[in-house]
Amino acid sequence: MIRIQVPATSANLGPGFDSLGIALTLRNEVWMEESDALSVTCKDGAAVPKDESNLIFRAAKRLYDRCGRHLPGLRIVQLNGIPMARGLGSSSACIVAGLLGANRLLGGPLGRRELIDLAAAIEGHPDNTTPALEGGLTVSAVETGRVYSVSLPVTGRIRFVLFIPPFELKTEKARSVLPPQYSRGDAVYNLSRAALMAASLFSGRVENLRAAVQDRIHQPYRAGLIAHRDDVFRISYELGSLGTYVSGAGPTIVAMAEADGAERLAAQAATRMEREGIAGWRTRVADADPHGAEILAE
Repeated sequence: MIRIQVPATSANLGPGFDSLGIALTLRNEVWMEESDALSVTCKDGAAVPKDESNLIFRAAKRLYDRCGRHLPGLRIVQLNGIPMARGLGSSSACIVAGLLGANRLLGGPLGRRELIDLAAAIEGHPDNTTPALEGGLTVSAVETGRVYSVSLPVTGRIRFVLFIPPFELKTEKARSVLPPQYSRGDAVYNLSRAALMAASLFSGRVENLRAAVQDRIHQPYRAGLIAHRDDVFRISYELGSLGTYVSGAGPTIVAMAEADGAERLAAQAATRMEREGIAGWRTRVADADPHGAEILAE
């Protein structure tokens, strides 16, 4: 069987709506091989679809169809290290795993850039799928169906503290609360901060991050969908966060911290949240994953 490892991703990073994303060191693993029928097993017991709606299978079939090949079935084994429906790219990880595995099974007909384009087409936007494939911090734009992107290394000065809540938030619901249009002032506000975010994470100018995470495009409108959002933001900043933002569509919240203080911030935040009655949230520390998705063995 082919064994594929795909990192979690955190999209938007505050202002970079549908364009900025970063790969993180939480990973899903998938084993797959051709079969006469579809078989799906989940090692961690998560409630994943076991029919043709399974996203790994759907992505693999999309690639087979594009190459003019019939896919009779797959044997898929999943091990989910990425929390589902928490704004950490779990769906993108499934898409990327399905595409990488199918491409290997077919002998590699698609190159990396074609895989990036196809993954974004399936997901609908490139801010999670591109860093899942490329690793690091990615800046992406879509033009006439093609993804133009750059993957940048992230400064080693910071680590990422994840505040993972005990509830899900579907991307469709989070997108439904966004307005149909924005003012020029709000657009300029976000453009400047998205550029500042990318440059600061690459250069190590961490003093810019508190300004760079500010956003007027999506976070203010989604705030009411995430219980205790304001409390978590406040606690993270009181404990030394360099910049805090909603990961993707949410509900996970990410605080960027000085590398040598990230574990301490996570532990103290967990204690504070418990003391303040913010129940069920987990904290976890991750680094930027520089590699992206990999096929580890066959």
